[in-house]
Amino acid sequence: MRGLRGRLLVAFVLVAAVATLTTGALTFREARTGVLQQSQDAVIKRLRHHVDAIAVGISYPPTRADLEWVATEVARAEPAQNWRVLATYGELRATSTPQDGFTELTSAMRSAVAGRRAAVFQRVSTDGRPSLVVGLPVTFGTPEDHLASGVAVFLTVPQTGEQGYVDALVTAIGRAVVPALGLAVLLALLAARGVLRPVRELRRATRSIAEGHLDTRLAVNGSDELADLSHTFNETAAALEESVAELRRMEARARRFVADVSHELRTPLAAMSAVTDILDEDAARLTPDTATAVRLISGETVKLARLVDDLMEISRFDAGAAGLQLDDLDLAESLRRTLAARGWLDLVDTRLPPPGELRARVDPRRLDVVVANLVGNALRHGERPVQLRLYAREIPSADGSAGEISSGVGSVRETASADGPVRAVIEVLDSGPGIPADVLPHVFDRFYKSDTARTRTEGSGLGLSITAENVQLHGGTIRALNRAEGGAAFIVELPLGQGES
Repeated sequence: MRGLRGRLLVAFVLVAAVATLTTGALTFREARTGVLQQSQDAVIKRLRHHVDAIAVGISYPPTRADLEWVATEVARAEPAQNWRVLATYGELRATSTPQDGFTELTSAMRSAVAGRRAAVFQRVSTDGRPSLVVGLPVTFGTPEDHLASGVAVFLTVPQTGEQGYVDALVTAIGRAVVPALGLAVLLALLAARGVLRPVRELRRATRSIAEGHLDTRLAVNGSDELADLSHTFNETAAALEESVAELRRMEARARRFVADVSHELRTPLAAMSAVTDILDEDAARLTPDTATAVRLISGETVKLARLVDDLMEISRFDAGAAGLQLDDLDLAESLRRTLAARGWLDLVDTRLPPPGELRARVDPRRLDVVVANLVGNALRHGERPVQLRLYAREIPSADGSAGEISSGVGSVRETASADGPVRAVIEVLDSGPGIPADVLPHVFDRFYKSDTARTRTEGSGLGLSITAENVQLHGGTIRALNRAEGGAAFIVELPLGQGES
């Protein structure tokens, strides 16, 4: 009932029920009024006819015997109707049936008859039996005068027949309500189907666009509000498709520009690097100012070469051209080679498993980049001691299969879970001041600077981004957080035996 179909069904049924019951009630009221009015008019007409016929025979002032004669004559006039008649004159009373208390007559009705020249009627129910009580004053003289004689005739007529008609009418209306409600439910289902069909189409089209199918369109039928909605959706989808296409073209041009610039810079940079190497060898024979300038140029050339290499790597990631060259490696030995190649064995405290204990299928070059970037970042921006840890972790889950670990506090770059429950965990810890809270969510963003006033940094600003991309390419996760005992921690988890080739 929470769906649109349920609400439409309930609304239709309620409207149909209200309409049916209202129509039935009005029909019943009009029919009941018509039946009772017809019966009432007929009784009053016949009573007036009989009273007028015997009025000339009444002596004035009438005696009780005269009143009995009036009551009896009126009752005899309609023997089939079971009329009970009461004639009064002042305090004198006489009924057509002996010992008839005529309890249906009220003092209010007697007063109404005494003060009027027309008939007065009242419907009453005695012991569940409906009756019509009519009071009629006896008049004499011309029709224009209608002088009151003081004699009043009261009539009680059973209305069981009319009540039967009314009961039959109620039964008929009740029987008609059920089919009407059933028809209303059927119409509600048909209407809901007609209304929900374009809504379902709109939902499917929206999901299709969310999945990337921007060329999805709706068929526009008719000219109602749903057709207007479909037309508006198509216009919105077309505008979105054009905007996304333009963004993709701009992004492609930007990637191509970065790749082209990086490629074009590699040749002059290679020449500059060769020249600066030669100048570095002769720096000792140069003047101090010239030697300082040579070393500055040499250092900046190295940084520029590193930046170009990083830009080339990022452009390959953006273009989807980065792939893995997987190999079965001893992870501990691979991490030691990374540290040894950069002369960091004495600067980093290692906690690695014995050789051959922890192996995984990874890309050796990309794993070297990941470890080198994280350790180099810790040495540059943190404080010693810097620790490098490697161990295996089993990832528990409710169904016993592998699941993602909690991301913890900090910046997280995660991908889908591995199929196996065991992952290799690489931790790089430093003892520095840690990462500021406002910087922590952005440590993996490209070219992000924690201090916007610093326009120059030792690195390219792409190292951690490239690290995250390489980890993601392996199907792993990387996290950055601050340790409770001080310092920053970078935690990499790689699935064992997983990856893309």
